[in-house]
Amino acid sequence: MSLTRSGPAGTGPAGFGAAGFGAVSAPGRFGVAELRLALAAPRPAAGLTSEFRLVDGLRTHTRRSADPGAGVPPVVLVHGLAVSHRYLTPLALTLSATHPVYVPDLPGFGLTERPGTAYDVSRHAAHLAAWLAAYGLGPVCLLGHSFGAEVAARLAADRPDLVHALVLAGPTSDPAARSRLGQFGRWLVDTLREAPLQAPILLRDVRDARPWRVYASLTHSVRNAIEADLVQVTAPTLVVFGDRDPVVPPAWRRQVARLVPAARTVTVPAAAHNVATTAPAQVADAIRALLAPALGG
Repeated sequence: MSLTRSGPAGTGPAGFGAAGFGAVSAPGRFGVAELRLALAAPRPAAGLTSEFRLVDGLRTHTRRSADPGAGVPPVVLVHGLAVSHRYLTPLALTLSATHPVYVPDLPGFGLTERPGTAYDVSRHAAHLAAWLAAYGLGPVCLLGHSFGAEVAARLAADRPDLVHALVLAGPTSDPAARSRLGQFGRWLVDTLREAPLQAPILLRDVRDARPWRVYASLTHSVRNAIEADLVQVTAPTLVVFGDRDPVVPPAWRRQVARLVPAARTVTVPAAAHNVATTAPAQVADAIRALLAPALGG
């Protein structure tokens, strides 16, 4: 099923403005309110708090919301290769009105401890499985964005018992540009299409991770054939794209949707690669629609 959603983003859950962060911006945009929220951790902000737990020997940071108490599946958001929980906080806040939301920092990124090596897709997926065990979670709705979608797809393929539903947002990497140079070139084009205020987050995240880790993670990404995992996914799956995303062009979008059995697709107008950041209301609505059958909707 293919859906195209449009229209202005909502204002998110009650209390967003009261917390001093303002209203969320329109699709494809990212304003001062979102920037302040993204950079707040580990301080509490707008109902989001930080926790640190030892997972596989690493002090692992998680940004999380309160449980709204509706008995619904938790949603876990997995970030991309050069970033962290920070850019996913607008989506976390928007979803928190209806679902408990967790945004862990992968090993070496954000506020999580930095191991001496850069993890590949398999090691990140194993760490994520251990993280779920540490929190006593599963099965969950698992959203992965960009490189995070590769990690989420691997976990869904290897451990279907842990994944109630899967959301792949802007999944990498397109076989037509499966090289460091090819992906970097597309990313440069994307920077011209993204809201400029996302730049301080990216700079902070790259500083935290160290450039060598970002480069090594990119190498792991382009060597990972996500197709082998996609065909093994059994969980209900949603694939989300921004219609202005040069990292995930139309041909690769169609291929991803064909590879995942019975996947739904949603294309968000006016959004580029960081669709989960700049169109949180649209992405949250699509996730709720995916989960609605489990809720009797």
